[in-house]
Amino acid sequence: MALSRLLITLLIAPFLFSSIVSGYSLSDIKNWCSQTPNPKPCEYYLSDNAFNKPIKNMSDFLKVSLEVALDQAQKGHENAHSLGPKCKNSKERAVWANCLELYEYTIQRLNQTINPNTKFTEVDAQTWISTALTNLETCKEGFNDLGVSDYVLPLLSNNVTKLISNALSLNKVPDQQQSYKDGFPTWVKPRDRKLLISSYAASKANVVVAQDGSGNYKTVTEAINAAPRSSNQRYVIYVKAGIYNEQIVIKANNIMLIGDGIGKTVITGSKSVEGGSTTYDSATVAAEGYGFMAQDITFRNTATTTQAVALRSSSDNSVFYKCGLEGYQDTLYVHSQRQFYRECDIYGTVDFIFGNAAVVFQNCNLYARNGYQNTVTVTAQGRLDPNQNTGIIIHNSKFTGAPGFNSKNVKSYLGRPWKQYSKTVVMKTFLDSFLNPEGWTVWDGNFALDTLYYAEYENTGPGSSTQNRVKWRGYEVITSASKAEPFTVGRFIDGNSWLPATGVPFTSGL
Repeated sequence: MALSRLLITLLIAPFLFSSIVSGYSLSDIKNWCSQTPNPKPCEYYLSDNAFNKPIKNMSDFLKVSLEVALDQAQKGHENAHSLGPKCKNSKERAVWANCLELYEYTIQRLNQTINPNTKFTEVDAQTWISTALTNLETCKEGFNDLGVSDYVLPLLSNNVTKLISNALSLNKVPDQQQSYKDGFPTWVKPRDRKLLISSYAASKANVVVAQDGSGNYKTVTEAINAAPRSSNQRYVIYVKAGIYNEQIVIKANNIMLIGDGIGKTVITGSKSVEGGSTTYDSATVAAEGYGFMAQDITFRNTATTTQAVALRSSSDNSVFYKCGLEGYQDTLYVHSQRQFYRECDIYGTVDFIFGNAAVVFQNCNLYARNGYQNTVTVTAQGRLDPNQNTGIIIHNSKFTGAPGFNSKNVKSYLGRPWKQYSKTVVMKTFLDSFLNPEGWTVWDGNFALDTLYYAEYENTGPGSSTQNRVKWRGYEVITSASKAEPFTVGRFIDGNSWLPATGVPFTSGL
């Protein structure tokens, strides 16, 4: 318990010192802070003389709110770092290491929104602030995964979480407009589209991975480690057909993995929560650097019980085209930021697409598998805050059984609410007959049923009837195109601003 007492001391230490009121009055601070969802920490930290800056308008208030959140995140990171030597066993060390990394990423995202040399829109800022909040929640989730109870490190993030939530509420995101027809800018002619999305031959890739020694490297890990850490140019790694048993974390920017096709080039692993990993760390492949792309490749996790991730993406503006994602529980962790999946095959059992990214799946196949729990839930979306611009959108896709799937005694649903403001929309998608007529299921009793947002629009197939769907306050059957439009690629992930440059085909609207 000594570690717990030390952590509690670190938590309350800031309040043992009286703050020096800044140049503006306490009444001014209260007036500004009253406009946030968490006024008390806002008042406390804005009263610190370190933030003695004039607040003339909402823009000033947002900036100082972000600076306060960043300052507290940095202090939280310092405190967390000091606790490493005090971890008693491998589980505590695993959770601590995750939290330390996630704090670092939180600091990076908040820095992006403050740095005057960074060009960004309000949409970018809302994405990065949303990600900062998600990172801290992921830290907490690690404790639940491994049953680490004699530990209060997550409490270090409580004030930071509230301050970030305040910033989210202050950042205003304009409505996104469609700027390209069918997702292609005017300078791309129809006959050129095939060239943009054609497979890279070995001669066009920067490096080649081949198990038989015919390439530059024999493992994907070696190629990733040799890639430039930061580049504005796409760095292409061509992975020849084969099964690569590796666990890979991709931190560099603008990396692209391209294989010889789904099921031909396979990166596989078997880490799981049951095996001692956190869900976050169980991923066979984790994409973290900006602008990651993958094409014609399969990511696989063979663990059949508990959480076991095949792919985790925390990469902003990441794209997956003609990829296979194979696992059971928690196959695909769409952790954070903006993501797009096109013509992918995704297999799983419970919560097999989960996380808190702003993500659209388009023209994908979602395959239910048999597992030990006799339950299939396609999604478990993790929006924590009503102002996060996150959610899972499934568009023009197909939900059916994998080869050999036996739906007898299996209850199948489109999703369940992992977090308070869970958001999932399924549009123009084929739903097979084994889908439970209620469509959606609970997480725990009445949790989040009034605050979630689940919707369906113009789905087809024998499981698409909404007549017997759940009667939750947060569930809606969308009946107009205008109401469905905000959940399209062009609007929900601002796809028209970044997807054309990738060369991957997409439909911007409905």
